[in-house]
Amino acid sequence: MTRVTRDFGDTMYKDAVPAVSADVIFASLRFPNYKLGANNQIMETKDDPKVLSMKEVVARETALLLEQQKRLSVRDLANKFEKGLAAAAKLSEEARLREAASLEKHVLLKKLRDALESLKGRVAGRNREDVEEAISMVEALAVQLTQREGELIQEKAEVKKLTNFLKQASEDAKKLVDEERAFARSEIDNARAAVQRVEEALQDHERMSRATGKQDLEELMKEVQEARRIKMLHQPSKVMSMEHELRALRAQLSEKSRHYLRLHRELSRMKKGEEKASHLYELEGTETLGSYLQIEPCSDNALELSKCSFQWYRVSPDGAKKELISGATKSVYAPEPLDVGRILQVDIISESLRITLSTTGQIDPAAGLGTYVEALVRKHDTEFNVVATQMNGSHQPTESIHALHVGKMRMKLCKGKTTIAKEYYSSSMQLCGVRGGGNAAAQALFWQPKQGLSFVLAFESERERNAAIMLARRFAFDCNIVLAGPDHKAPLDT
Repeated sequence: MTRVTRDFGDTMYKDAVPAVSADVIFASLRFPNYKLGANNQIMETKDDPKVLSMKEVVARETALLLEQQKRLSVRDLANKFEKGLAAAAKLSEEARLREAASLEKHVLLKKLRDALESLKGRVAGRNREDVEEAISMVEALAVQLTQREGELIQEKAEVKKLTNFLKQASEDAKKLVDEERAFARSEIDNARAAVQRVEEALQDHERMSRATGKQDLEELMKEVQEARRIKMLHQPSKVMSMEHELRALRAQLSEKSRHYLRLHRELSRMKKGEEKASHLYELEGTETLGSYLQIEPCSDNALELSKCSFQWYRVSPDGAKKELISGATKSVYAPEPLDVGRILQVDIISESLRITLSTTGQIDPAAGLGTYVEALVRKHDTEFNVVATQMNGSHQPTESIHALHVGKMRMKLCKGKTTIAKEYYSSSMQLCGVRGGGNAAAQALFWQPKQGLSFVLAFESERERNAAIMLARRFAFDCNIVLAGPDHKAPLDT
């Protein structure tokens, strides 16, 4: 057996391995790193475990594009698809380059295997076994490279499908953009036409307004000239004398009205055949809402009012129903809205006699009050300035301004930012005019928000007081609550 020395082996290796041709191009300056796995399978080691394959990159980009397609505008969607198309073209180019590199690897492996086969015939012993092992490794690399080429062909097909899909999506996006642009142009044209029509209408209206204003100005000038002519005919002294005459006529008319009312009462007494005792007292005052009625002695034989007791009633026009007015036990009574259309009676009671006085007719409503209340009903809340003169029957020493709010669901009394009382409409709430109190009774009302709490509130005028009563009763009735004074449903037989 021939022994191969070290120098002889080196010489044989140099002679057996031919030089590599110049047409071979290496992908890198170093040989790839490999390791042997199970059954002597060659496995390529990856330097960077985070690097994704081309298939994974394509799948991720496709998912992102489909997710963002729903929330992008048409124009942004077209731009995005164009970028995706460019990315697909880039991926296709990279696949082509990788295919060329794979072909170069096949050429290199084939030449390497040929060199090892030629070397195998020239060596023997242990070196021959090493050469055979190297040939098996090269064949394993060739098989792995073939598998990689199959995956590359599959990835290339997927990239081609993605490219076609992106092309079609880009064309659809461009079509949508064109349709939206055409629709926007039509809308703009319609808006311009509408604006032009409005401008023409405004110009016509302005021309008509100028013509009408000119005509009105001419008529106004004629009226001014006529007024100046009338003023020149009447001297200032004559105007002053006419005003004095009008005042005198008003005074005479008022006196005549009072005299007529007195005569009417006397005539009614005579028709009823009343006793002479009834002539001892009479009712003074206008029988209308907003005024007050007062008992006055009309004879020297009349007993002093301080020694008598009084009770007021409201009677239906036909006299069939007589209702006691609870708390009306003074010589003065101010009619409230509930008394409109009814006759008022008062009993004067002393130790020796009992006298009944009645109004000559029904209580008339106040002029313009109904219209004023209807205007207030449209509001959600109406505020009245009042003065709280009594609280729970006790007189208040300080007269400060309060605010009474009458709302659709409740009433509230405030002093500045402090709320004194605030209650919703209920069956325990009472509201009516003050029963007595002198000539100020026509401007005051009684309000009991709940059991154990009551107020007497004075308003700025009789109209405000009656409007507050009517407004509160109207809102309470809408809540199925009858709002009135205490015991207002206590009828008595006549």
